[in-house]
Amino acid sequence: MNTELLYLVLVTLLTGLMWVLYVLDRFAVWGLTDTMGYPDAPKPQSRWAGRLIKAHANGVENLVVFATLVLVAQVAGISNEVTATAAILYFWARVAHVVTYALAVPWARTVAFLAGVVAQLMIAWQLLAAA
Repeated sequence: MNTELLYLVLVTLLTGLMWVLYVLDRFAVWGLTDTMGYPDAPKPQSRWAGRLIKAHANGVENLVVFATLVLVAQVAGISNEVTATAAILYFWARVAHVVTYALAVPWARTVAFLAGVVAQLMIAWQLLAAA
């Protein structure tokens, strides 16, 4: 497995497991019965959990773009230092995005998001240059 596919797997796992923390918060705030059911008026979750829910949605939205670019590069046989570096950058940018979003760190969330966009553009550039 090359670097791009490895980091695609890692970012997919990260995105796929983000729900665990905010569901644990839901258990703590709502209790087991309401979490497992459909409460009419649920208590608001912790603020960090609310932000983590938004970070998760953002991660899913961006995973679609990243995964498509990585998979197209694989089909096209494009794997080089730029695409590998971009995959690594994307993964760590997403880790930073989740953490800084949940913790409400000013500016850092946006910088992390933009780093992920740059990583996507790096792969796209390699694809377009080879076209």
